[in-house]
Amino acid sequence: MKNFANEPFTNFALSENAEAIKSAIAQVRQELGKTYPLYIGEETIYNDDLIISTNPANENEIIGKVAKANLAQAEQAIETAYATFKSWSKVEAEERAIYLFKAAERMRQRKHYFSAWLILESGKNWAEADADTAEAIDFMNFYAHEMLRYANPPELIPVNGEYNKMKYVPLGVGVVIPPWNFPLAIMAGMTVASVVTGNTVVLKPASATPVIAAKFMELLQEVGLPSGVVNYLPGSGGAIGDYLVSHKLTRFINFTGSKEVGLRISELAAKVAPGQKWIKRVAAEMGGKDSIIVDETADLDKAAQGIVASAFGFQGQKCSACSRAIVVESVYEEVIEKVLALASKLAMGLPEENFSTGPVIEKRAMEKILEYIEIGKTEGTLVLGGERFGNQGWFVRPTIFKDIAPTARISLEEIFGPVLALIKVKDFAEALAVVNNTEYGLTGSLYSRNRENIAQAKEEFNVGNLYFNRKCTGALVGVHPFGGFNMSGTCSKAGGYDYLGLLMQMKITSETLG
Repeated sequence: MKNFANEPFTNFALSENAEAIKSAIAQVRQELGKTYPLYIGEETIYNDDLIISTNPANENEIIGKVAKANLAQAEQAIETAYATFKSWSKVEAEERAIYLFKAAERMRQRKHYFSAWLILESGKNWAEADADTAEAIDFMNFYAHEMLRYANPPELIPVNGEYNKMKYVPLGVGVVIPPWNFPLAIMAGMTVASVVTGNTVVLKPASATPVIAAKFMELLQEVGLPSGVVNYLPGSGGAIGDYLVSHKLTRFINFTGSKEVGLRISELAAKVAPGQKWIKRVAAEMGGKDSIIVDETADLDKAAQGIVASAFGFQGQKCSACSRAIVVESVYEEVIEKVLALASKLAMGLPEENFSTGPVIEKRAMEKILEYIEIGKTEGTLVLGGERFGNQGWFVRPTIFKDIAPTARISLEEIFGPVLALIKVKDFAEALAVVNNTEYGLTGSLYSRNRENIAQAKEEFNVGNLYFNRKCTGALVGVHPFGGFNMSGTCSKAGGYDYLGLLMQMKITSETLG
């Protein structure tokens, strides 16, 4: 894309960069514990009912207190967004894009500040937080450029006696429901994509990471985005989420999260509310059960590095994380040895001190992961980890099971934590059969030097993002448009050339000449 380039990652091996992130963490620590309001139109609303956000590495440290919306405020937010749409939808695309360019530049200038919030509220280490912030910057710049492209659509086929023209117009009010695992990048991307296309938004941030979203709202206010274009509405899914999705004025829902919640949103959105004038659109990214295949021709050292990085980066809390390594039997034991050698060296500790691995997001997540580990002990052989680390924070040691059957629960069900299942197969044909035996289809990778196997995988490895001889995480905006098949969602391809089209509709005007 002309004039777009991905935001570079920070090299923290340089002392000046390490000192800069430490300074940002110290600055953010001075801001911890504040109370944040709802933002509905021009109103800032403080409630007695609060969401208390805590540090997953230290549950006693309060990151912030965020007003928790009720049904009346959900109604107010929808009505406000609907009223604002009438004016915002008429703002020229170029002007809407400028807000995104300004926000991206402001975030770039305070990159470490935003990363520090990610480190303390979501438990990311320096590099993971830096990548999250960089991706948020990328989304804003990419979608701003994309809107300029959509604003100048191609000419239609000419016909004598008529002037025909196409244009993209916004949909209306969107409910944006982002996840906690990329609480800046995905939240910002989903929000600004909706805004730059001329829609208005009710943003319901993840309850585990609402302060980062509040900081993003402050950024949008700084660049002068008109009130009511984005309405910040933290609250529980049961209390306000269903209401927002089901509302007659909601035109679309942009969701990233679990399969179960995504399917419920899809079901609710399909029901027409009294007075509703449209079929609601749903863009949903709903997780994965991602695999890396290693065949007998692979560079096994490189494969082991990719498996460990994909499985245990951000404690496996990525929908793209490798939770299954499917290895042909002739190199199976050697791959296990290499993976264990690397994974056993992963240091665990406080994210702010930049340990390789840190906590999972909350107590409930830790308990679920530990339950799956107990299941895994009945389904295979535990060769690493398998327990909680320490008594403070929600830490689970990187865990590896070997000799797992393809149909085992830990082979098929999304765990969303630092748990890796090693599966032995006879040959590449069996590996492909195993890789496609889950209900998901998000990411995957093949390590191989065999061009025939690579060609076959391109056709038969059924995922939305397939990599070769590299890890299955780390998609870049504009480089690897992201979204999967089957129960992984609607394949919306965030960060791709089709994405903004999901948030608009095409209008054709035809005028007779003469």
